[in-house]
Amino acid sequence: MTMTPDARRNRLLAALPEPDWQGLLARIERVELVAGQVLQDAGLALPHVYFLTTAIVSLSHAMRSGASAEVAVVGQEGLIGFSLFMGGDTTPGQAVVQRAGQAYRLPAQALKQEFNRGGALTAVLLRYAQSLITQVSQTSVCNSHHTLEQRLCRWLLLTLDRQDDLVVRMTQEMIANALGVRREGVTEVALRLQRAGLMRYARGRIEVLDRAGLEARACECHEVVRLAGPPR
Repeated sequence: MTMTPDARRNRLLAALPEPDWQGLLARIERVELVAGQVLQDAGLALPHVYFLTTAIVSLSHAMRSGASAEVAVVGQEGLIGFSLFMGGDTTPGQAVVQRAGQAYRLPAQALKQEFNRGGALTAVLLRYAQSLITQVSQTSVCNSHHTLEQRLCRWLLLTLDRQDDLVVRMTQEMIANALGVRREGVTEVALRLQRAGLMRYARGRIEVLDRAGLEARACECHEVVRLAGPPR
């Protein structure tokens, strides 16, 4: 049996040679993820890892005050649960589905077994861990040194990189929570980008009209994260 076309949409699974994919085939299952679904909560063990195909997931950290901010966004280039092969069963953050879609779920123990075997999957996962760490680090730098407009453009571009269309389905309040800023600030910047003809926003739906224009207004952080990602 060969890898299904749906599974090939995940770049980590697509990078596996056929024998390694065969080793996962009996234990992996396709699942539907819904927007707002919590895949991993802070401090709790993760029973499964999720190789994303059409779903997009936000990784965020929360403070005791209740405030939170997104540290990374994951889509078809990666998986949820990388801490399992980095030496820990839990993380201090939360993984919440940002865009509904499909994923391939694998029991956590099965992933650990395959990783410890030291085959092709091990190399693929370590390469992905490096790219995810780069995104988390670059997000921290971006939040400290760049304007809200640059950060919003970077966030939109990272989301577009992980889907097949130019429509982002997120309310301004959800975006503000992801960026760790006030909603009024996001509203002001979104109106500015809309007046410039870069996007159209209505009722939780952002349609990007000019991706090149967004790239021109974004900081260098988007390009750093894009180049650090797994090969396409």
